[in-house]
Amino acid sequence: MTVDDVFAGQVTVTNIVGGSARWAQVGYWIDRRYAGQNIIPTAVALVVDYCLLELGLHRIEVAIRPENAASLRVVEKLGFTEIGYAPGYLHIDGDWRDHRLFAVTTEDIPGGMLRRFKEQGGG
Repeated sequence: MTVDDVFAGQVTVTNIVGGSARWAQVGYWIDRRYAGQNIIPTAVALVVDYCLLELGLHRIEVAIRPENAASLRVVEKLGFTEIGYAPGYLHIDGDWRDHRLFAVTTEDIPGGMLRRFKEQGGG
């Protein structure tokens, strides 16, 4: 992701599963200089729309460390549903870290996530 031609962050789509599952995981980060400007929520909404509307996936999941307030705010702004808590989910900084799990499906966002985000005053 770039802002004014400067590398500012990243949105990744991983663990794409086809067949009867049709889901993937999304992760994201942004340089502190660009935080709080709706850049990540807009980028995540674009990626989710691409995955659901163009690739034909049905579900997108996001896993967030409980103490990561900024990332939690992103899924809140975008209307993801909290679906669970995963103890020891990822090995980060030398230890297994717990994560809160969030998801959205095509039925949750008819017309797309970006459209809904903009209608709610974001982006």
